[in-house]
Amino acid sequence: MSYATSRLGTAQNVALTTTSAASAAFGSQTYRVLLVATAACNIRIGDGTPTAVTTDTLLPANFPMPFTVTPGQKVAGVTASTATLSVTEMS
Repeated sequence: MSYATSRLGTAQNVALTTTSAASAAFGSQTYRVLLVATAACNIRIGDGTPTAVTTDTLLPANFPMPFTVTPGQKVAGVTASTATLSVTEMS
């Protein structure tokens, strides 16, 4: 089995609570991000400043997942308590 790899780029942490919080915009050459959260949360990736709600995509706790994005987009997250969402741009 082979796995595709990517270079790690800019990283940021987003503090999540019961109110949606968004990341900074992804870089102009970012087409993939790696997301991992310290607690289960719901995420939404979109243009402008997206707002995550509890029916959005579930990101399990401590399980890194890659997502395809468009440069300039942001990710927003919301959780039942508190968590940190780690966002790493990949190229």
